[in-house]
Amino acid sequence: MAVTLTEAAARHVARYLGRRGKGVGVRLGVKTTGCSGLAYKLEYADEAAPEDVVFEEHGVKVLVDPKSLPYLDGTQLDFVREGLNEGFKFHNPREKDRCGCGESFRV
Repeated sequence: MAVTLTEAAARHVARYLGRRGKGVGVRLGVKTTGCSGLAYKLEYADEAAPEDVVFEEHGVKVLVDPKSLPYLDGTQLDFVREGLNEGFKFHNPREKDRCGCGESFRV
């Protein structure tokens, strides 16, 4: 099982953690919500929990809780700029469907 970051995502996270002055990486998970059932959770992590599964890509750690890992296995986290907008994009091969508003997904 694996979760990866593109170079662009790793650079963004590393820059943000540097400005923030603390943190060990980014925590990725899923929560039950929306019309399709699941939504991604992404937050900066100050420390790893004992149960976290830790992946490291381009010098940046991605922490995933064991309950979320089956839904996220194979996911690549990217950071993209599209016009004036920028943000993280999830490329998850397990996604079967996404709701019309883009807030939730189904596996």
